[in-house]
Amino acid sequence: MPPGAVVVDTSNRHLYLVESATTAMRYGIAVGKAGYSWNGRAYVGRKAVWPAWYPTDDMKVASPGIPAQIPPGADNPLGARALYLYSDGKDTLIRIHGTSEPWTIGTEASSGCIRMFNEDVIELFAKVNVGTPVVVR
Repeated sequence: MPPGAVVVDTSNRHLYLVESATTAMRYGIAVGKAGYSWNGRAYVGRKAVWPAWYPTDDMKVASPGIPAQIPPGADNPLGARALYLYSDGKDTLIRIHGTSEPWTIGTEASSGCIRMFNEDVIELFAKVNVGTPVVVR
């Protein structure tokens, strides 16, 4: 992978920001629960600071009464930053994002997204651009 690319190792629960041919920055992550994991190639299609969270249609079916939107803030599941993953010009609905539940890092906890500590996703957000390649394996 070229410098600047992001590699997500779901089995070991680490995200790597490639720095050079021989070095990478490693971050701890939470990954999708059984049945909710995603893998493949994507790219950062959009970035957001303190994003609002909108549950997917599947989440609405699984959790009747879930709010249609949670505004930015400490209780927002996306945390401080979000990187929206796209593939073939389409939103995958998978995000690399912060979390309001930092105790979940290192576990299978999400509905498919990649969770990071807020301080780590703030750092990653500053280092990647829209168009950055991402591999989730």
